[in-house]
Amino acid sequence: MGTESESMLQLAAEAFHSKNFDLAADIYECQLAGLGDPGSRRLELMVKRADALAFGGKFTEAFDMYRQASETERLTPVHLTNLIEYLSGSIGRQDGGNGRNGTPRKGGAAVAAVCPGVGATGFGYEDFSCRICLSFLFEPVTLPCGHCFCKKCLERERKDKERPVMCKECLDSSRVADVQSYRVNVVLGNLLAKWFPTLHQAGRLRREGNGLYAEKKMEAALERYNRAILIAPMDHILFSNRSQIHSSLRRYERALRDAEMACRLMPHWSKGHVRKAQALVSLGRTEEALREYLVCLSIEPDCRPAKNEAHRLLCDLLAPVTDQVPEHISDYSNAHMSFRAHVKNSIGINTPHQIFSPSLLSSASSLALDPPVPERPEGGEVKGQGKPDHCFLLKRKRRIAEEEEEEEEEEEEEEEEEYGGQERRDDHKRAKSEPAEGTDQPSSAAGDVLDPTDLDCSLCMRLFYEPVTTPCGHTFCLRCLERCLDHNPKCPLCKEELSEYLVQRQYSKTVLTENLIAKYLPSELIERQKIHQDEMADLSNLNKNVPIFVCTMAFPTVPCPLHIFEPCYRLMIRRCMETGTNRFGMCLADNCKGVADYGCLLEIRDVKFFSDGRSVVNTTGIRRFKVIQHSERDGYNTADIEYLEDVKVEGLAERELHTLHDAVYDQALVWVNSLKAEQKERIEGHFGPMPQKDSELQDSPNGPSWCWWLLAVLPLEARAQLPFLALTSLKRRLNGIRKVLLFMAHSRHR
Repeated sequence: MGTESESMLQLAAEAFHSKNFDLAADIYECQLAGLGDPGSRRLELMVKRADALAFGGKFTEAFDMYRQASETERLTPVHLTNLIEYLSGSIGRQDGGNGRNGTPRKGGAAVAAVCPGVGATGFGYEDFSCRICLSFLFEPVTLPCGHCFCKKCLERERKDKERPVMCKECLDSSRVADVQSYRVNVVLGNLLAKWFPTLHQAGRLRREGNGLYAEKKMEAALERYNRAILIAPMDHILFSNRSQIHSSLRRYERALRDAEMACRLMPHWSKGHVRKAQALVSLGRTEEALREYLVCLSIEPDCRPAKNEAHRLLCDLLAPVTDQVPEHISDYSNAHMSFRAHVKNSIGINTPHQIFSPSLLSSASSLALDPPVPERPEGGEVKGQGKPDHCFLLKRKRRIAEEEEEEEEEEEEEEEEEYGGQERRDDHKRAKSEPAEGTDQPSSAAGDVLDPTDLDCSLCMRLFYEPVTTPCGHTFCLRCLERCLDHNPKCPLCKEELSEYLVQRQYSKTVLTENLIAKYLPSELIERQKIHQDEMADLSNLNKNVPIFVCTMAFPTVPCPLHIFEPCYRLMIRRCMETGTNRFGMCLADNCKGVADYGCLLEIRDVKFFSDGRSVVNTTGIRRFKVIQHSERDGYNTADIEYLEDVKVEGLAERELHTLHDAVYDQALVWVNSLKAEQKERIEGHFGPMPQKDSELQDSPNGPSWCWWLLAVLPLEARAQLPFLALTSLKRRLNGIRKVLLFMAHSRHR
């Protein structure tokens, strides 16, 4: 019997996951009917059946089942996880701004989708907003991925989230180390302070207010926020934080008003709904608070405060009490549905694109500027007005505190005319009107005070091109920074150690800086791009001013690994890779001329970088060349070159060449096989095994590859090897190799 029961329960679970909720509910009902034990097993089945009913749309039956389960044993957050998911999901599914797969879009993306032009601090600042708080970017910090956020927002993310900090733009967390080590972006910080002084001042006042709040100086903190709101009356963050201050001062009505204003200014910002819910709980309006927490979860499903509080409120809602609660509980589904209808009627649709979910904008009437209309149940009484005897959640706690709350309300009413009433009128007036005089206008602020030198690199003194920001907060052109790091792995300005940053070699462009240049300095950017393109075209020419590494002998087709440590050659290798040619010349040094007359063009295969800037570059010889003239660029040699090719022969000369080639190849094999085992192993480990004979001797302009391999491994001085590189006659090269092999054999016999 037990096996059959387990099988049915497994079938019910599968039905639930496949969204066949009616079948799952029926199976759980049958299992409950045949279960005699009233213990935890019964509680589990009742909760699962209630979950299935809820997800199947039978909310009234589901809530009644939850109530019955709570009479068996008080429900815990674990029992209500699915119910919370259903409630928040139902809000999200009805949101007109849903993303793919029915997932609500987050934050600014949702706002931008429904109301184009909405950005930080109300409207029009989307270019300068933080995608975490959706407000004006204050003290911008640039992450390694190139996206910018407020410094405090990143610190709060690190503190609140158990997982590593993740970029809200690109969802990259792999390169984000300890966010506390990142400094404010100096260029962007100064730029935003210059372009938007009033918003920057509001940000400073907010920071001061936060410091005073942390020190428990509530009135002083409130004064800072009042001043900040006068400066930036469309900033939802200011109203949200002032709501928290009012709550700490036990001025819950004012806290609610500020939270409602934050929700109106930024409806899809989850924290505003959390603030509103907290104020509603303090006022005893816990049913409305629960709805706000569910709205928050529909926007940000991972919001832990909202999830924890929603669980707690639902547990209290379903907890058995001595009063006549069942009637209220069974009516909750009607209240839930009637609330949606109420909000739908109260908002009104002004424009075709303004399609918001009624539930998503619940109880605050988020897009309506008029105060929310209280909901009236069938009995005619007003619900959710803060009267303890009319609220069915946390009933016992509010009765105990009833007298104390009434005294506080009387004190607040006395202060209202003196301070609170004026504050409310000012806030509503400013929210309805345009930003106050002195507030930065987005359309003209940048254009009026823009100076191209604000976006100049401090190293090349030109407009930023591919700007990158170091962890210490300084911004440079990518290539300017790399050249400095070639000489010293420290920031060129503050001298902070950048070894770890250097070894990663994953320089991401600072997105905001690049976007600002493209938007506000288009002509200057075009000119700067032309300069860069001309430089790249010059550097990519493999006939004139070809970069030359003066070091050792190199041969076509033969590997040539290099250890790069000098700054000038670090720059040279990087430029070869940036241009896409991946090629440079290798020549011997010449005491008289500086550079030998002949060399070999090398191709970069791969590069391994080290934390101190050194690198190991694996290259392979490509073609021989003759130096026509040479010069210098940025510390390394360059040359105009002419490529060499073997002269082809035909007829009798070609047949003689084949005979000579086979004889010399056999002679070379005898010498290679005569080497000691460890010596041969070392050679093959470095240069690879000796190549096979080529079927066509004259197909390659360099001749057979085994000749160059043999010249590379023969114990000859570089000066003796160089003439072979200059020869364009394969016959003469083979004769020269034969003479060397005969000399080696004669020396061994002696």
